[in-house]
Amino acid sequence: MDKNATSTPLTPLFLVLTVLFCVCLIVSNLMEIKTVQIGPLTLTAGVIVFPISYIINDCIVEIYGFRKARLVIWLGFGANLLVSLLLQLGILLPGTAEWHSQDAMTTIFGAVPRILAASFTAFLCGSMVNAYVMSRMKLANGTKGFSARAILSTVFGEGVDSAVFFPIAFAGVLSWQMILTLMVTQVFIKTLYEIIVLPLTLSVVKKLRDIERISPDIDRGISYKWWKINDL
Repeated sequence: MDKNATSTPLTPLFLVLTVLFCVCLIVSNLMEIKTVQIGPLTLTAGVIVFPISYIINDCIVEIYGFRKARLVIWLGFGANLLVSLLLQLGILLPGTAEWHSQDAMTTIFGAVPRILAASFTAFLCGSMVNAYVMSRMKLANGTKGFSARAILSTVFGEGVDSAVFFPIAFAGVLSWQMILTLMVTQVFIKTLYEIIVLPLTLSVVKKLRDIERISPDIDRGISYKWWKINDL
């Protein structure tokens, strides 16, 4: 029997996905300091991990609905903000005479406020748009067409993420042509990542659907307001 479509419990699997989402988000931001060369492309190391959070987001929306995804997105936002603030506190604390790595710690973890603001705003906007597109397409098509909505939601979500992040972070620092190039490249790479791992995502979604047995109409009639975290 399907679980109640209007109120689903916080199951162990949902909690596992929530933890994975938050961990991937935090780790991707910690890895952003390093640039890597992949063929002709120069990217940040975080691009290897960050798309995983979008894939987990897709799985959560598909199985547990937009309301649960909204909660997870805000939890990820809060966890990432807390880690960033605690790292800044760690940098500010006076070191002992034996501590000789202050400059290295500051270089790696001393985030520029502008970049932090850009990153957090872009993540929140992009993730919410990704979840919204997934949810609306699922209401229109039911459980069919997961591959299409997973890819399209990533295009929209990553598009919004890049459109918010790069102008806030680099306007006045880089040329608008370079900013546009970076935006397009990021969306392309992250969407390609989603396509490559799609078979794995499909397998995970199928297993989750078989185990959780939650109604596919869970999002019918819900509010899509981003701030209604208590609406579960």
